[in-house]
Amino acid sequence: MNAPGVREKPAGLPQSLLDLIRARATATTAELVEETGWGRTVLTQRLAELMDIGLVSYAGTGRSTGGRAPREVRFRREAAAVVGANLGATSIDLAVTDLAGQPLVSYEEPWDIAQGPETTLDRLETLVEQVVAESPVSRADIAGVGVGLPGPVEFAIGRTISPPIMPGWNNYPVRDRLVRHFGVDVVVDNDVNTMALGEHRAGLAQGVDNFVFVKVGTGVGAGIFSNGALHRGADGAAGDIGHIAVEGGSTVLCRCGRYGCLEAYAGGAALARQAQEAAESGQSKYLAELLRTSGGPLTAEDITRAASAGDPACLQLLHQAAWRLGQAMSGCVNFFNPSLLVFGGGVSRAGDLLLPGIRQAVLELSLPLATRNLRIDMTRLGDTAGTIGAAFAVIDRLLRADRFEWWADRTAARIAPARPGTGRPAAPHVAAG
Repeated sequence: MNAPGVREKPAGLPQSLLDLIRARATATTAELVEETGWGRTVLTQRLAELMDIGLVSYAGTGRSTGGRAPREVRFRREAAAVVGANLGATSIDLAVTDLAGQPLVSYEEPWDIAQGPETTLDRLETLVEQVVAESPVSRADIAGVGVGLPGPVEFAIGRTISPPIMPGWNNYPVRDRLVRHFGVDVVVDNDVNTMALGEHRAGLAQGVDNFVFVKVGTGVGAGIFSNGALHRGADGAAGDIGHIAVEGGSTVLCRCGRYGCLEAYAGGAALARQAQEAAESGQSKYLAELLRTSGGPLTAEDITRAASAGDPACLQLLHQAAWRLGQAMSGCVNFFNPSLLVFGGGVSRAGDLLLPGIRQAVLELSLPLATRNLRIDMTRLGDTAGTIGAAFAVIDRLLRADRFEWWADRTAARIAPARPGTGRPAAPHVAAG
């Protein structure tokens, strides 16, 4: 069922052609004829349809190989803008991007997601309005908002379901609320899925069909790409590896209420707890001194700084966390056989202090064939993976064939003649959801 205000797509509109042009940014008509297998007349007709709805335009001529030079066409990335938002456990990150996912302006600020949905989404809505006002686009240019959240999300309806680190958010209608406020398409997903999407479009996983993005932040989760598509599972819960049991008979309690979870050993909150214990017991001289001078509480970043300074206790804590992460991921490698594992999130900033231990555990605990062509690395996108991925989540929805008639209406409204007696153009139509 289509969202309110969106009609069924007109017959014959060329989704595959738009995808080809998006992937290339610019392409000659000769290249498109070859790749689509269509005749030149059919291609010209379908390009005209995409031009009529404002998503494609001619861009000049390409190089001639004999005879008339072929015309170039390009994807109109400036046809609209979107907002990508990543709400982590401890921050809000925003980016306004064009339709190619290129950030136009970015913003971030510390935030505690445990403040609850009303306070958090009030702040998000305010920040989006402020950031858009400071961007090179207008509020009317915003065609969609994508949001990543640090907990399980029922993707089809955009609701959070029993999120362990988000008290008060259970079954909250995030998507419905944001649609009401912004009046545009809104996509809400788990933040690790949006990070994986960002990595696939702009990071190490470009062109990789089977890979796993592992976020090691306050919690631990994974975004899974299978055969080039994001795999969410039957109910949107795929990739929740933070709650895989890695220690039988454990007495270490996880925030999900169970014992022995990966997150309880290797997540950011777990490392913060271990830092506090190492400081109070005197096991780490570096952390003991830091706790004495700062008064605490200590964080996972403090362990990284201490390990970088050569503190033996903190080096051991990171080695143990790396082994647990590699232990959990070896099961994923044996089961799924990805060609790439990418680690991101706050804890991943430990970089070379963490990565060798992860690699060692994965290689020792996985089958040789499953690791023959496996690459394990840290993201190069840093904190932008989530915002870029959230932007692409809504861009992909906006550019589906069932949105083409909405684009036609929007383009027509923007070039409509002035309303009689006003001297102003007619107001653009905006689809909700």
